Amino acid sequence: MLDVDCINIYYYRKGIKEMEILKNKIATTLDIGAAIRRKRKKDGLTLADTAALCGVGYRFMSDLENGKATAQMGKVLQVLKALGLNFHVEPRKWPDEK
Repeated sequence: MLDVDCINIYYYRKGIKEMEILKNKIATTLDIGAAIRRKRKKDGLTLADTAALCGVGYRFMSDLENGKATAQMGKVLQVLKALGLNFHVEPRKWPDEK
């Protein structure tokens, strides 16, 4: 289970300030992985630190950043939450819509 207090303490100790809003259009699992990698590197975290912080294994974290299409959605959401990233789903705007 993800302990939000531990995450906040960890970020505080690392000197990581409140996250900027990062908006990325997600069309593939590679896009999700790239967004997570950018956030991790922006925060100055190693892959091992991030995996521990998010409560997932190193291998899962690596696979996720590399766009593994079969990653467990629950764990993906857990990682996004731990890193302070939001995931939004909205209807697609088709070209002929106003």
